[in-house]
Amino acid sequence: MRSQNKVASHRRRKKFIKLAKGYWGSRNNVWTIAKNHIEKGLTHAYRDRRLKKRNFRRLWIVRINAAARMNGMTYSTFIHALKVNNIDINRKILADFAMNQPKVFESILNSVKK
Repeated sequence: MRSQNKVASHRRRKKFIKLAKGYWGSRNNVWTIAKNHIEKGLTHAYRDRRLKKRNFRRLWIVRINAAARMNGMTYSTFIHALKVNNIDINRKILADFAMNQPKVFESILNSVKK
């Protein structure tokens, strides 16, 4: 007779089934199906945490570019001018200024233009 260790197996399965809460149909209560979908979901979650950072950076760049063009300058010349003048403001903050405080963004841009 072989040893099965049912307690540990049951706990492991229970943990996976708990992660599958809210899944549709048999994905939330059938062990083999739930296991596959949990693993796939965790893979996507890992990948998309990195994609999220990329997507937000792209969004910030688009917003900065739009605001800079409204004030007669392109994104690349604006970022270059910031670097030349040793102004260290990250893109997240610049995009926030461009969207919510256009006067502040305009003053930064004018200080760099000179």
